[in-house]
Amino acid sequence: MTDRLKIALQKKGRLAEDSFALLKKCGLRFSIRGGGLLARVKNMPIDLLLVRDDDIPSFVANNAADIGIVGENVLVEEQLVSKNELDAAIAMRLGFSRCKLCLAAAETGKVQSASDLSGTRIATTYPGVTGRYLSENGIDAKLVEMKGAVELAPSIQIAESICDLVSSGATLEANGLTAFETILESEAVLIRSARELSANKSDILDKLMNRIDGVLKSAETKYIMLNAPKSAVKEITDLLPGSDSPTIIPLGGPEDLVAVQAVCTETVFWETLEGLKTLGARAILVLPIEKMMS
Repeated sequence: MTDRLKIALQKKGRLAEDSFALLKKCGLRFSIRGGGLLARVKNMPIDLLLVRDDDIPSFVANNAADIGIVGENVLVEEQLVSKNELDAAIAMRLGFSRCKLCLAAAETGKVQSASDLSGTRIATTYPGVTGRYLSENGIDAKLVEMKGAVELAPSIQIAESICDLVSSGATLEANGLTAFETILESEAVLIRSARELSANKSDILDKLMNRIDGVLKSAETKYIMLNAPKSAVKEITDLLPGSDSPTIIPLGGPEDLVAVQAVCTETVFWETLEGLKTLGARAILVLPIEKMMS
């Protein structure tokens, strides 16, 4: 059917696993088999195209896919190095697979900061983003483009520094490198082109994006239940993070106690619970919210 929404996804890796998990939390039922390039969603008119991450922006731009989920770093790089302007833009930030594109160099080398880069070589798999940073900051350095294992460049003396993705920093540390400048902060993003979709596809996409929004909101949202003295309800309500009009229910038994129930849209820390207890709250429960739709 031509009216099945097509989503381009990275076929393997951490971003792929996170993307599959997100879609399954949205209620999509599908299975990924071996090296297959197509997975059909069983309960919605959606097809998943499983491709290389750097192909996703061009798939979306050239109508091979209606939307895509990709790392922002990949999108920005492809926009910068593409010979033609890519019709693909961020429609929603997804908040997972966070990483940073950083400049790094040997801990004891001659490059210790961005001011030391002029006249040196920088190894990278991101020549577009790195080149833009150098141009914007007036730095005259030579880019050494590599396809992988960028962290080895300083030790084999083909570059004095590198520009590469950093998540935990363990790979840099293992190779005696230290990050000294972040040039791009990245996360998974949902992208689409500016072209109009058919009415059916638009309906499917709207439903999917509403579900994604609900999943993302519920990830940090918690349902708090507690008992508290009536006299402390105002202070307790003010302390609940991101709550909107908590429910107050009279309790059977002591007349000075009420039950307070609230949906908190901000992170609930241990310090929050300690503060609630100080105000007289008791029997405090913090529950996860699986699904949420506003």
